[in-house]
Amino acid sequence: MTITGIISAIIVGLVIGALGRLVVPGRQHIPIWLTIVIGIVASFVGSYLAGVFGYHNAGGGFPWLLLVIQVVVAAIGVSLASGAYGRRRRGVLRR
Repeated sequence: MTITGIISAIIVGLVIGALGRLVVPGRQHIPIWLTIVIGIVASFVGSYLAGVFGYHNAGGGFPWLLLVIQVVVAAIGVSLASGAYGRRRRGVLRR
């Protein structure tokens, strides 16, 4: 992977993470860096899952289905991280 590929993965991950965070209802108690990391991972996992299910953007237009899959994966990741990170932080604050 080239530097350009890494930078574009970070930018796409930022957008996917933000969209995933917007999809999850309520307030998420996770830092923005964790949202970005979840978005980057979700963009790779979503692309992989789309390929496994046989999705190919043969039409050449905007890959809407791929974006939906990536956002769903990011929303699941944000939800799981928010639950785990929130419980850990609340336990520390109660002591």
